[in-house]
Amino acid sequence: MNGFDPAGLLGYRMEHLRDRLAHEEIAELGVRVEQHGGGVLLWGVVTTEACREVVLCLAAEELAGLPWRHDLRTACADGPAHRPEELQ
Repeated sequence: MNGFDPAGLLGYRMEHLRDRLAHEEIAELGVRVEQHGGGVLLWGVVTTEACREVVLCLAAEELAGLPWRHDLRTACADGPAHRPEELQ
């Protein structure tokens, strides 16, 4: 046994990504980082498309060389595109 622990390394890198998501300027707490099989899954809702792109860039940096995927959705804070129905 050589002492190499891929699960420990995966957990360490996931935790480092969680820390960056919570403490860097982005402060995105709506993203979940979970182990999924032998890889990592990022999922949740972010506030804007720009925020989503930052999260994906951070993930690419922190999880480089590991299998990972994402299911990140952008919250829509805009009002409806149509006028409300007027009742008479």
